[in-house]
Amino acid sequence: MTHIDDRTLTSSGFYLSQEAPIQSDNPIPTPSSPAPDILRCAYMELVVTDLAASREFYVDVLGLTVTEEDDEVVYLRSLEEFIHHNLVLRKGSVAAVAAFSYRVRTPADLDRAAAFYTELGCRVERRKEGFVKGIGDSVRVEDPLGFPYEFFYEVDHVERLAWRYDLYTPGALVRLDHFNQVTPDVPRAVRHYQDLGFRVTEDIQDSDGVVYAAWMRRKPTVHDTAMTGGDGPRMHHVAFATHEKHNILAICDKLGALRRSDVIERGPGRHGVSNAFYLYLRDPDGHRVEIYTQDYYTGDPDNPVVTWDVHDNQRRDWWGTPVVPSWYTEASLVLDLDGNPQPVVARTDASEMAVTIGADGFSYTRRDNEDTPERKQGEYKLGHQL
Repeated sequence: MTHIDDRTLTSSGFYLSQEAPIQSDNPIPTPSSPAPDILRCAYMELVVTDLAASREFYVDVLGLTVTEEDDEVVYLRSLEEFIHHNLVLRKGSVAAVAAFSYRVRTPADLDRAAAFYTELGCRVERRKEGFVKGIGDSVRVEDPLGFPYEFFYEVDHVERLAWRYDLYTPGALVRLDHFNQVTPDVPRAVRHYQDLGFRVTEDIQDSDGVVYAAWMRRKPTVHDTAMTGGDGPRMHHVAFATHEKHNILAICDKLGALRRSDVIERGPGRHGVSNAFYLYLRDPDGHRVEIYTQDYYTGDPDNPVVTWDVHDNQRRDWWGTPVVPSWYTEASLVLDLDGNPQPVVARTDASEMAVTIGADGFSYTRRDNEDTPERKQGEYKLGHQL
């Protein structure tokens, strides 16, 4: 951990440093083989138990475009996408994530991905024809943290619908923005993904150096994926971007009109971390989907790292709205390359929920709680959320 004296406290209440203030006591070895050059998160493959219900949620309610479908699988994309899909819904018996998929810069990066993970002793599978429609030569791995990662370059192009304003809905989803992964040891995960070429943009820590979450990027936004501390490996959420916060409000209004407000888990609101406006939904299988907008550019090489105090009420919601417990505790299983659920390992470090909204938790809106009403001192306890 970077010592607090090496960081600058900003007027917004968080700290800045030039290097990620995260150190692992149990790092995964760094391969001598070069890492693949990852461009961006590209798509997620989800296993769903009721394909018709999932299709209705993602297409009829959220407005994603069907690229291709049959009785077993639906391929979906957002309005500004030009590759075959951003989301695959595959019918199966256990709801889970089959792949976190990334596009790489060149075909040669697939060789690098295979060599990188082979050196780590991971299971690696390569298919020249691809694992799904619309994607060519691909490498899938069970990474050292237990997540199913895919890397690809070859892809079928489809029409980018950005100019088809007749197809836009009030809550139009325009891009896949990021993934979020739940893992027991956040510093270990951060170190591994740094070896893969990711950079940290923001993190949450306490004064003892316990790391509760970290946001990591390849494209020049806040993140392509995030590491959330918890029992894992699991998938916390997949996030789609929309243009403006009014699009998110329109989705809430639509869900209310359809008498489906129960799919809203959290929000709408604005994050402190990432500065983005957000809404969290749960699909028919409980997979969590975030609708996300208005984060910031991170592409400069000296982009500073933001560190939040875990006890800052505004880190998760800038308005201080408490986080519902399910958001901390529930997540989707992930699969191995044979399609079996990966075993879930318990987190042994402190839980963010326990230290902020548990029975002994405490937090602040202003650091010294000066002039803070008693009802607002500390994080809201579980009972206050009922």
